[in-house]
Amino acid sequence: MTVQRILNSKGTAVPTILPDATIVDVIARLEEEDSGALVISSDGKAIEGIISERDVVRGLRKFGTDAMAKKVTELMTEKVITCNDNDRVAGVMAMMDDKKIRHLPVVIHGNLAGMISIRDIIKLRLDEVQAEAEADASIYRPRMISALPTDGKSGYCSKIKEN
Repeated sequence: MTVQRILNSKGTAVPTILPDATIVDVIARLEEEDSGALVISSDGKAIEGIISERDVVRGLRKFGTDAMAKKVTELMTEKVITCNDNDRVAGVMAMMDDKKIRHLPVVIHGNLAGMISIRDIIKLRLDEVQAEAEADASIYRPRMISALPTDGKSGYCSKIKEN
């Protein structure tokens, strides 16, 4: 299973913000997009950085309320880890766990082409488990057995018939 399957399911829209935005702008955009991270990009194609809820919290811890007026470039993560559409989901999931990141921009031919989150991966895995369970249920569905009176006496059976 590849990252492309997730993109096919969720789409390729990426929540972005311009590099000159403030942290107040970031918070508003995170809420608007219902996302935990934004890619910083001047043109929507090149990745200049990424900022997450965690980065905002760290900024508040470090600068107090003054963090709200800071530019996104002052709190963003500059070295962005990315994946591509052909990467295997299992490998991406392991890397996200190892690096403790929850959002991963997808790059195709050098351009921003999507973003996946750990939530997207969990949803994909849950869908796989549910599909397996449904397939198993249809294969291993127990047969119904009914007891039919064959001796003419109600409530008594001398044979059990399998449907």
